[in-house]
Amino acid sequence: MRELPDQGIVICCGSGGVGKTTVAAALALEGARRGRRACVVTIDPAKRLADALGLAELTNTPGKIDGDWPGELWALMLDTKTTFDNLVVRYAGGEDQARRILNNGLYRNISGALSGTQEYMAMEKLYELHDEDRFDLIVVDTPPTRNALDFLDAPRRLTRLLDNRIFRLLVMPTRAYLKAVSAATQAFLKTIAKVVGAEVVGDAVAFFQAFEGMEQGFRERAQHVNDLLADPATVFVLVASPRADTVEEALFFADKLQEAGIEVDALVVNRLHPRFGDDNGSGAERQRAETLAGTELGTLYANLADFREVSAREESHFADLAGKVSPAPVGRVPFLADDVHDLDGLTAVGGYLFSA
Repeated sequence: MRELPDQGIVICCGSGGVGKTTVAAALALEGARRGRRACVVTIDPAKRLADALGLAELTNTPGKIDGDWPGELWALMLDTKTTFDNLVVRYAGGEDQARRILNNGLYRNISGALSGTQEYMAMEKLYELHDEDRFDLIVVDTPPTRNALDFLDAPRRLTRLLDNRIFRLLVMPTRAYLKAVSAATQAFLKTIAKVVGAEVVGDAVAFFQAFEGMEQGFRERAQHVNDLLADPATVFVLVASPRADTVEEALFFADKLQEAGIEVDALVVNRLHPRFGDDNGSGAERQRAETLAGTELGTLYANLADFREVSAREESHFADLAGKVSPAPVGRVPFLADDVHDLDGLTAVGGYLFSA
């Protein structure tokens, strides 16, 4: 793999179940071993990062992991609602405006569940950590591939929402709102009220109006996040396993990154079967197995032939992916004897990623 940046952000992307969380934690641990103040962030609610670090739980605030390394290792798991609440308080014009939003029925329902909210709040948390300048290295474990595209597009989608005509009408002060909204729009709202209830529509209107004057802060923040993603110090690591379906997902994601003008800086292929020697051909072992059929040695040759065939199949699966991201380096992590659930396991993964 490419050397870790002395200072910057590493974003780990990939489909679910390929070991992305483990790779992210291993990269942060390697940073701490190299004397850097490193923080790993997960937005995966499955809590696999806490398991890998040997912790009972993670919170929305960075927690320090003690260990024998010259740097520092910190970790957190995104709490979408808490992050959203903090953002509202930051941009509100005062305590009254913040209270009106935080107590709004619609806000309470969507702050942790609205589609896209988690991805935007993940970007907000990333920017917050970067802006605090507490860490040299921030490693982000993203959602599964296609949701990760939402993660990367979240700042732009927020800007599009702020520019939407209906949103701009609804955030106007009440008197201007009554003058600006056409009779047709009012009729539409009344129709919606019959379906979902007048209270829900009232909460929605009050929610958007409560944001009056705050949209510029959100807009500027979204632009800062876009700039951060495009910064040369932000590194994208694509994680895949050698199965055909996960390689297909990784190819899809690599294409989308390229369309956005973002290059993959490193590819990690996880859970590879071992290659026995330079030649992956299994013909000779298969012939010996047939010749010695029924013997213990014949069974061993048959197993060796099976492993060689699986290894060759895996190599062919991700060959196109490696070509797609070339000249980005490829890190190869084999199947390990045990699941990664502690710092020793993460150290083993890091050893494969940064071996010469």
